[in-house]
Amino acid sequence: MKDYAHASRLYIDDNFKLMPKQKFLFHVVITVDDDKFTRKLTTNEKLELNMLVKSCSLPKFNFNVEEKFQYNKKVYIPTRMSYEPVNITFHDDHADTVNAFWKAYYEYNNQDSLGGLATIGGSLTKDNYYDATQNKTQFGLDGAQKRREPLIKSIQIFALHKKRFTSFTLINPVITTFAHDDLDQTDGTGIMANTMQIVYETVLYGAGIIQKSPDVTGGATGIPGFATIHYDHEPSPLSVLGGGTTSIFGPGGIVDGIGSVISDIQSGNFGVGTILKGINTYNNAKKIKAKEAVKEELKGIVKEGVIEVGRSAGTITNPVGDFSVGTAAVAAVTAGAAIATARGIDNVDNKNRNTTVQGYVIDTANYLSPTEAYNLISANATLKDQVASSIYYKAVGSRQGQTIAQSDIAYAGLTTNQKFVYQSRALTDIAKLVTEGYIKISRTSKDVTVNAERANI
Repeated sequence: MKDYAHASRLYIDDNFKLMPKQKFLFHVVITVDDDKFTRKLTTNEKLELNMLVKSCSLPKFNFNVEEKFQYNKKVYIPTRMSYEPVNITFHDDHADTVNAFWKAYYEYNNQDSLGGLATIGGSLTKDNYYDATQNKTQFGLDGAQKRREPLIKSIQIFALHKKRFTSFTLINPVITTFAHDDLDQTDGTGIMANTMQIVYETVLYGAGIIQKSPDVTGGATGIPGFATIHYDHEPSPLSVLGGGTTSIFGPGGIVDGIGSVISDIQSGNFGVGTILKGINTYNNAKKIKAKEAVKEELKGIVKEGVIEVGRSAGTITNPVGDFSVGTAAVAAVTAGAAIATARGIDNVDNKNRNTTVQGYVIDTANYLSPTEAYNLISANATLKDQVASSIYYKAVGSRQGQTIAQSDIAYAGLTTNQKFVYQSRALTDIAKLVTEGYIKISRTSKDVTVNAERANI
């Protein structure tokens, strides 16, 4: 482990599949019985209650294990399992949304809160329990709550990660502790919070994809109420849909826009958003200064490959004015006459390069032939992504003086749309790259090996 490549292979490979989840990405859903509230919470108030969760602990489990001896041999026998309480902390908001929730729970389960009301004969200053005017005889937990009708129906905790969620549903949750915050005149920076502790009977696990078009019930997203109110749904101005940038490879740039449009078309997710992405990409392509930006950001990129990606997008009709996304891509690349090129054995004109691949013979006994390599990566997405990363090193990383490991990390940091461009080129270029000896795929282990010496050939 001489460098950070081992960490890159573990946490960054396969689109960050094994990267640890982040603590601040979560959403809590508290489902209550509206009929038990004296004043029912509005739909927005119930959604805001969930959004006011500041922190939340996840379920923990304990097994009670007894040690036994079988003829002096130790044996551990689990006898029961217990569930550790879950702690939830709320922001104490100005609208008293959290306090309204607690008040309803408090009054439903405890009659003491109603015992001192003058409207029912109570007194705030004396013991009048035996007075003739006292018409309330229920105190403490001697209330109207019913065993099968709890005020809190369930609590769901969603850990969010990479447009997916992992859910923990607490069954029959009961509040064991609720605490308001402390007041302090000397604390001028602190903010108030309410905390509660929950016990529950069991836990149900779930997982899914966070879909678009969210609704209150969770039918479209899998997460009830998520991203419905108080969320900014406007696309970022740095994204393709939000306008994009004139960068070639940056987020929202030309390659990102082309890849996004192609991805929409191939996935069948074609709509107004796709047209807007195409319009923004086309307009940004026209703003590129060929002699400056193209030289800097497309240095070493195979011009024919980028043009082919643009052509593969086909033609999208613009209701404002006819244009072709493919034409925009071609224009973006062909605008710069001085683009540096990385050519292979299929090039006849060698005037712009000093090295020619000649006499290379593939060791088919130990490595896959071009056809075999193409068939393998066509069926294996992981290997196709590795080949795409190798193409990124050939096109960009090697020109920037990066090592293969550094280039792999840079490739892993690209957006999905940007990666899509290189993954598409992996299928179209793999035969040539294997023939040239730049990429070798082991016949036994299927490991992808890059010949860095041939990166600039």
